[in-house]
Amino acid sequence: VGDDEFGKMLAEILKLNNVDNSGMRFDHKARTALAFVTLRADGEREFLFFRHPSADMLLTESELDKNLIQKAKIFHYGSISLIKEPCRSTHLAAMKIAKAAGSLLSYDPNLRLPLWPSEEAARKEIMSIWELADVIKISEDEITFLTGGDDPYSDEVVLQKLFHPNLKLLVVSEGPNGCRYYTKEFKGRVGGVKVKAVDTTGAGDAFVSGLLNSLASDLTLLTDEKKLREALLFANACGAITVTERGAIPAMPTMDAVQELLKSSGS
Repeated sequence: VGDDEFGKMLAEILKLNNVDNSGMRFDHKARTALAFVTLRADGEREFLFFRHPSADMLLTESELDKNLIQKAKIFHYGSISLIKEPCRSTHLAAMKIAKAAGSLLSYDPNLRLPLWPSEEAARKEIMSIWELADVIKISEDEITFLTGGDDPYSDEVVLQKLFHPNLKLLVVSEGPNGCRYYTKEFKGRVGGVKVKAVDTTGAGDAFVSGLLNSLASDLTLLTDEKKLREALLFANACGAITVTERGAIPAMPTMDAVQELLKSSGS
């Protein structure tokens, strides 16, 4: 982040939420990236980004906290850091450190096309690290984009074009309808938890965090379908709670709130 009020605010928010922010770096020469989100009537979003260049784009390998990365059970990342150098090389170096340390690599491409120079560049870079991930979460729109227009609801499309031999779990999020899951041994679907949507910002991140929270506690759910379905229902509930309030971080659920929703919905 930049050494500015936005960067300091983000560091403080992490601290207030009991997240270790010791790996954060403050750039004196560049600003913190900004994303403005406008809401449509149905709660869906439109994004406006300011990062020319922002501090995150200028992160170098020498700034990485290698010890922190090596301690991680799960190393989670997106694709936005692949757009430009030096951040791209730093991202790849961090993945390499995590993999060598035995971390589970978790990938959510989180496609934001306005940030990329072209659709072709986005597709190429997102897929360039595809086969290194152990766990991948994608949306229906991302399937259509990455496959060049194929049916996002087709198991055949997902398994033939997006599943790879090293993958332990591929999850397709379907918003209010829940999610689909694919492993080498089994595949299936877990329904969504019904709520009234106000703002979908952060729902995908909440879903992933719910899933990774379960994985960090018990990696055997990757090979146990019953446990995996329970973890995905929990993740669906995390995403559902997030859409009931405005904002991303302020709407993130507590463990108690998720358990209460699952109980009240009879799930």
